[in-house]
Formats: sequence, C-alpha cells, structure tokens
Amino acid sequence: MQGVFEKAPLVSIIVPVYNAEKTIDRCVSSILNQSYKDFELLLMNDGSTDRSGSLCDAYEERDPRVHVLHKENTGVSDTRNQGIAMARGEYLQFADSDDWLAPDAVAGFVRAATEHQCDMVIADFYRVIGERVAQKGDIDKDGVMDRTEYAVNMMQRPADFYYGVLWNKFYKRSIIESYQIRMDSSVSWCEDFMFNMEYVRHARTIYAMKVPVYYYVKTKGSLVSQGISVKKTIQMKRTVFTHYNNFYKDVFDDEDYEKRKGQVYRFLFDAADDGSIVPHSCKLGEERTSVSAEAQEGAGLFFDLYRERKLQQRVFEIVALRNDLTMADVKVLYYLSQPHGNCTLKEMGDILNISRRETSAAIQRLAAKELIVTSDQDKNKNKEKQSNGRRQKQQGNKSRITAKDYTVSQETETILSEVMFALCDLEQIQYEGFSQEEIELYEKLNERRNRNIREALRY
Repeated sequence: MQGVFEKAPLVSIIVPVYNAEKTIDRCVSSILNQSYKDFELLLMNDGSTDRSGSLCDAYEERDPRVHVLHKENTGVSDTRNQGIAMARGEYLQFADSDDWLAPDAVAGFVRAATEHQCDMVIADFYRVIGERVAQKGDIDKDGVMDRTEYAVNMMQRPADFYYGVLWNKFYKRSIIESYQIRMDSSVSWCEDFMFNMEYVRHARTIYAMKVPVYYYVKTKGSLVSQGISVKKTIQMKRTVFTHYNNFYKDVFDDEDYEKRKGQVYRFLFDAADDGSIVPHSCKLGEERTSVSAEAQEGAGLFFDLYRERKLQQRVFEIVALRNDLTMADVKVLYYLSQPHGNCTLKEMGDILNISRRETSAAIQRLAAKELIVTSDQDKNKNKEKQSNGRRQKQQGNKSRITAKDYTVSQETETILSEVMFALCDLEQIQYEGFSQEEIELYEKLNERRNRNIREALRY
C-alpha cells in the first residue's frame, strides 16, 4: 500500500476482495472510469487464494488512486471495518468485487450529498440476472427526508435489499467515526442492515435518488444454503430483530411506536427481496447509453458526431431516470424551454435526432404530465382544427403544428435546473485538461466555424 498523500480525496470507495479473479476487472474498471475523479479506491484483499491479490497490485501500480491491503481471511464484515479505518475521504462508498458501478454513480452521489447537505444518499440499483437487467428501488421520488420519514418508508418493506445493503448508499465518514459505527462480524446475516440502522439513528437528513447507480449480480445464498443450522438461523434473526425493534423505539416516541408496533413486527415474517423477479427487465446493455469498443476507437466525421451524441445522451439520461421521463421527453422539454424558430414537429425531431413519432409521443406525455402547455389562442386554434379535421383530411391538407404551439410550464423548473447541471457536466468532460485560454480560443473558433456552416446552408 502506498503512503499517505498530502490531499485527502473527497470519496473513499471500499471493495472487499476474496477469490474474485474472474470479476474484479469489471468492478475496478467501472470505478476507475467514473466521470467523477476525486476518490481513492481501497482494495481489501481478504486472504484470496487465487490471482486476486496480484491483480489488485497491478491496479495499484497503474493508478495512484488505488490502495491495496493484503490481509488474512477474516470475512467481509471485518474486511470492511479495516477499510473504514484506512479511509481518508469525507464520504464513504462500498462495492462488492463481483458487481460494478454505473459510469456516473460517484458523481450522482457527490452532487446529491453536497447540494442538499444531507447525511446519507440512497439510490436505486440494477439487478442483473444472466443477460437481463431490471431497475430496483423503493422510494419513488427524489427528495430530502428526515430519519423518521425514512424509517416509515423502510417499515413498508423492511427486508428489501434497497434498505439493507451498503452499495446503493453514500455515507459521511465523520458520522461513522464520531459514533464508531462498524460492521458486526459476529453475525453473518443482515450485518450490513444493522450497520445502516445504526447510521440512520445519527443522520438528520437523507436524500433518495431515483437513479440506478449500481449493478448487483451476486446471488446471496440463504442461511440454510450456507450450511448454518436452523437453531443458529433463528438466533441470528432474533439478534437482528432486537436491533430493528430498538431502532424504531429510538426513532418514534412511545405513543407512535405503540401505534406502529404491528408493522415493526412484520420484519420477522418478511423474506429478503433482492429484486430477483424482474417483470420490467430488458437486455443487459440496453438499460443505459453504451458505446462499443469499436465505436469508441473509430475515426472520422461520422464517428466523432456519433460519440458526441452518445455523450449528450448519457448526461441527459440521468435527468430522465430521476424524473420518470424518456430521453426524448427530456430533449423535447429542453428544446421548448430555449429560444427557437417556428419549426415544425418534424424539423424539431430532426434537430433532436429523434423520429417524428417519438417527438409527437414525447409531446403527448409531457402535456399529460402538465409539463408543457398551449396558449389560450392555440387552444382555440386546436378546437377549430378538430371541428374542421374531417374536411381537411378529405382535402388532403395537413395542419402545420409547430414548436411555437407549446411552452413549458412552471412545473418544469426543477427538471430544467437538472438539465443545466447535466450540461455543465458535459462541458467539464469535453474541456477536461484545457486551460482557460484554450477554452476561450476554442469557443471563438467554433463560433466562426458555425457561422460558416450557417452561411453555406443559405444557398
């Protein structure tokens, strides 16, 4: 392991590693290729007997953000605890070596934690089964809540992985250290859930983020399949329930606790839910914007335009996921919020690189959500068009619906502010490594280039 650097990173990502030579490259690569860069990666080799240890050393040699600890095999809980003790970041994040992170996972966590000044962030995740993937979550809307609100939500599905695991959450290290919160290595079931409950007891505000940040593929076996006796299983469940019950006694006052006591005891009967049933799954690779290795390396005008378009989609898709919108919805909404000419819907679709059918469908969805509206004058026009629609159809005329027929409503303020943040992220990615003088020169030359293009298209 390398020595202590002068400047501590903002985030420490802790990954326990045990005999993971087949999956560790996918996990580590997903972390080192994050859009957010200010982190350290702590690879905790828990006495692996395969090539995992040497692979970890190779990552450390290639990237100064990686630090490796080789230790005797003591189990995942003790290994995570040693990672917590090593960590220097203001925030802690966890991952398992057979899973991987979405490209913007760390950036999303950092933004949510810093903008909302919250003590914990919890996010959706992807459940991967073979070649299928499905989004998994529980709290349906982005927003800040206090620990009581969080506890009420958790009470509905207490055994859900969403609340129990570590890897879809973002923690303040100061809270963990102030209260010496650690994993209980004496239990082998729900130890991460117990860690989370102890942490939430000391958290004032929690932010729920409706964006999947993590790909979970490891199938956790039941206690019986792990060779643990029925007697010991019951003892462990009782231990966990004691913590769970005490958590709610601490969160609620006596009167409120008595009212909800029946719900609290539901934990004893709920089965762990990791999202293994996937009614709305899709093929792995189709859930987010992706680019093949061949397309990433391809040279020429069309490859450049393609990559730039894909990068734009990647930053916009976060806004879409967060607000239960499609990519086309976000594009149309942003387009209508900006100054534009009297373009037809077909022209608008061409500009946004979506079909006319997608454009019309997006407008219908946005109107149904009351995110876009028409003016009173336009409404009257629409009524007139409807009354004369049959006659116009017979005459073979097509009404000219334009982008100016629609305007964004006040309900879009939050969504559009998220779009602006996404565009700032896009700009940072594109200008990474540029000096201010280089950025100004590029923008000046690009403005002249665009003017030449506009002039050429006039003829």
